[in-house]
Amino acid sequence: MTTLTTKENTSHINSGAAFRLCNSILDKWGCSTNEKQAILRLTKSSYHRYKKDNDSASLSSDQLERISYIANIHQALRLVFSNPDNVYGFMRMKNDNPYFNGNSPLSLISSGNFGALYEVFKRIDAMRSGQW
Repeated sequence: MTTLTTKENTSHINSGAAFRLCNSILDKWGCSTNEKQAILRLTKSSYHRYKKDNDSASLSSDQLERISYIANIHQALRLVFSNPDNVYGFMRMKNDNPYFNGNSPLSLISSGNFGALYEVFKRIDAMRSGQW
């Protein structure tokens, strides 16, 4: 069995397109620039450079994985909700379910902690099959 290194797995991904996709989703969720920087683990200067010129984006495998989770959360929300207010507003809504404990999903992932991003994804993804 052959395994690929992280660099080989992500070498075909267009960082500019990935950044543009993620920035668009985060905009629709109502994220501030500081929240976006924390979620993506980007410095202020890198974020603004990539926003100005998407093609200049050079994202690490960690950042690309974060974008993958954001895209998958967005897709799960689109499958669960038909109302755009819920699709785009859910991430800012207070949530009293276990793990969230009254916090919004966005407030948890805005910590920049990768584990929080994964846990939020896992719980939102479970909504697709009614496991909430």
